[in-house]
Amino acid sequence: MYPVCIYAYSQHTSIHLQRVRTPKKMQGDMTLLLQVVAVFFLPRAWAQSGSSPRLGVVVEAKNMTLPAGTQAVLPCHSPRMIWTHDRLKDRQRVVHWDLMRSSPEYSVERILDNSPGSSQRVYNGFNKGRVSIPQSAFTDGNFSLIINNVVMTDRGVYTCNLHHHYCQIQQSIEVQLDVTKSARKEKRFWDGEKHVFVVLLNNSVMLPCVNRRPLWREGLQEDQQQVAHWDFQPPGVRPDAADRLVDLYASGERRQYGPLFPQSKMSVAEDAFSVGDFSLTISDLQPVDKGLYSCHLHHHYCGRHERRIFRLTVGPSLPPAVTDAPPRTPPRTPPNDEPRVEEVERPRVVNVILPEHRGHFLQQLGYILATFLLLAFVVAGVIVLTRQRRKRGLEYDVRRSERGHVTNGGDISLQNTEMKTCNMETLHSEYKNNLLKERADLSKDCNQDMDEKLWK
Repeated sequence: MYPVCIYAYSQHTSIHLQRVRTPKKMQGDMTLLLQVVAVFFLPRAWAQSGSSPRLGVVVEAKNMTLPAGTQAVLPCHSPRMIWTHDRLKDRQRVVHWDLMRSSPEYSVERILDNSPGSSQRVYNGFNKGRVSIPQSAFTDGNFSLIINNVVMTDRGVYTCNLHHHYCQIQQSIEVQLDVTKSARKEKRFWDGEKHVFVVLLNNSVMLPCVNRRPLWREGLQEDQQQVAHWDFQPPGVRPDAADRLVDLYASGERRQYGPLFPQSKMSVAEDAFSVGDFSLTISDLQPVDKGLYSCHLHHHYCGRHERRIFRLTVGPSLPPAVTDAPPRTPPRTPPNDEPRVEEVERPRVVNVILPEHRGHFLQQLGYILATFLLLAFVVAGVIVLTRQRRKRGLEYDVRRSERGHVTNGGDISLQNTEMKTCNMETLHSEYKNNLLKERADLSKDCNQDMDEKLWK
């Protein structure tokens, strides 16, 4: 796969070089860079491309390494190369014309179809005898549509479809038809996508559809157009100097080159074209079998060319298989008349000390931390309660001192609320009025109370 990729890249590189050198205003550094790329890649690509221009498209590439002395199978399968010896293969080619109208409504109508060995089938009764294709369509490749007595309803885009079901190929050609009543407007031109025919009403017209490829014509032997061959390229050999191993033809012919196939060193299945399996089998691999193998499948009838590449590397041989030795029977001891005393094995106690897991240590540490935290909360609560009690005791002492209880040396302190103002002045016995008399009585009561307290 690598040589083909380089070859494709080199072709694109050469095309870009031609495009870059033509403008006059292109910078010199870009041109120099492309020249350097061409110098490094083009010679190697040309050397690997070889002289054959139709090597085929590489559809598969593999690297295989197998030990010496073994058997190698290089797979090469292609269901498209199967030849079933079908005598009715001509029916696998079909041509049909379709008409697409855009006004007054979009619609697609099948005009006719045809295949080799059958008559033309016209779908609309109005077109019978008026629309046809040449009888020699599958002989000369002319599938043009002939319309006689053109009417206004024939306007639209006609499509010529060619189908080859065996080769899975489909080709289409579009032609637009317009109808006019003026002979001066009749013309033919190309609008950039398809041919346009402007035809006079009630005239005849032939819409072209020509494909002269051998694929669509008769007279070809399909079995002679299918070829498969294997090539071998040893290390250091150019692709154009590769050795041809075998050629296979769908007709049954087989050409073998060299002594490898006659000696049964290499082989390909006899029913290769019946099942589509062209795999190459190499027996008893040796270091000389190392190299590049390529399977080329050419279907000239369908125009298909495929290639599969296998890079085979032969490694050291496998070691010889070791056979299992027969089991050794213990030697028989002569019989002894003495009684045998069998010792009963005592149970063995094995102490296994398993290291503590890290999670167990963390669990124990968590318990310890939780205990210390609980003790801290208890101590903090005791301290807070003690401080509150002390504060309440100080407040109580202050209140007692303010009330005037007996303190140092038996001194007497009187509360201000119990003291009453007494007038110690002696009042004369002569009262001017009742107010003075009441005042004198009040002062006497006050003096009596004071004397009683002092005596107490």
